[in-house]
Amino acid sequence: MRKLFVSAYKEVLLLLRDWGGLAILFFMPSVLIITITLIQESTFKAVGESTLPIVLVDEDQGEIGKLVAKNLAEAPNVQLITEIAGQPIDDNRARDLVSGGEYQIALVIPAGISDELNDKVNHNVDKILGEFALTGNDSIATTGQQPQKKWKTKEINIYFDPAAGQTFRNGVKSNIERMLSKVEVQKIYDVFIDQMELTEDPGLLNDEIIAFNEIIAQKGKDGIIPNAVQHNVPAWILFGIFFIVVPLGINLVKEKNLGTYIRLRTSPVSYAIILGGKIVTYTVICLIQFALMLLIAKYIFPLIGLIEFDPGAQLPLMVLIAFVAGLAAIGLGILIGTLAETQEQSAPFGAIFVIILAALGGVWVPTFIMPEVMQKVSAFSPMNWGISAFYDVILRNGTATDIARPLGYLLLFFVITLIAAIFYDKKHQTH
Repeated sequence: MRKLFVSAYKEVLLLLRDWGGLAILFFMPSVLIITITLIQESTFKAVGESTLPIVLVDEDQGEIGKLVAKNLAEAPNVQLITEIAGQPIDDNRARDLVSGGEYQIALVIPAGISDELNDKVNHNVDKILGEFALTGNDSIATTGQQPQKKWKTKEINIYFDPAAGQTFRNGVKSNIERMLSKVEVQKIYDVFIDQMELTEDPGLLNDEIIAFNEIIAQKGKDGIIPNAVQHNVPAWILFGIFFIVVPLGINLVKEKNLGTYIRLRTSPVSYAIILGGKIVTYTVICLIQFALMLLIAKYIFPLIGLIEFDPGAQLPLMVLIAFVAGLAAIGLGILIGTLAETQEQSAPFGAIFVIILAALGGVWVPTFIMPEVMQKVSAFSPMNWGISAFYDVILRNGTATDIARPLGYLLLFFVITLIAAIFYDKKHQTH
């Protein structure tokens, strides 16, 4: 244990002598989390021209449900999902699919909406025709003297993934509203066409009959609206954690070039102790980074006009994610430092590689709006595993069970990169 402590203390001394490395570890991620959150505070990347899967649950099984399905199927860049593995989807299943992040949107058409709309339209058409005495039917003519009938507004539920930004939600909701408005108007005109030919809008839709109830589908309590702060804080915490590969790789190369590594290997200290000292030191640094950025998000954000980030009861799970993500970053840093021969190889490669992982992982652009081929590639990015775990906890109210898989992938990544570094070092030492 004493040897491990001394090895870790040696790593701390190396870092304290490298002020540039410390700036990369702490200052740059802090600037990034503030700058990017400010930029994205009022907007979040919209869908654009990407194909968008929409889960449709038709509980109505009537005219309106069929028209909605037809319009969605004909809409550009929309993939209509009505069943999974040959089984129809119900309301609960649709919400689970969205809250779990498998789909971003689910549309649920309530039962009876077609009958309600038909009843209202037929009633109002009869009333208007009766009032203007356009038919000789006495029963219709007296309709206008009857009390105005009231209809209960039908709500079409739209479930949204918590990871979907506000701009994205507004755009999708607006498009669906316009589509359903056309369906409703078309139904009114169809009834009039059966009775007579009209060239002007008779103004039948003074009251709304179809409304939208926007629900952020989360595990547990629904309805908490995610904001730019909740999207950016976990993303840039993860980015800062993975940026430790740069100083870690540089220090490994320094040890090789200055002969420190040879002296360490010839001393009565095992290679496991040497690596253990690095792992312990940089794990502590990752947790310090995590704490620093949480403090910035909680206390500095309100001072610059941003929403305060409060992890609340999810803090222990966030710490766990940061710890495991830190191990994955450390494994990658050790591998890069072991493979590189010079600092000129290690530093640029490490920095660029982390940026690539961030781009693939969804730190800058949500993965669900990427092209299909890039979505498949992003599934192999450790940044994607980490940010998925953070989103499951912060935005979807997930539990430890929900993040077990991405954390398992991160631990496996750590083990693989560490074994690869050890294997390469052992092979290199024999030559």
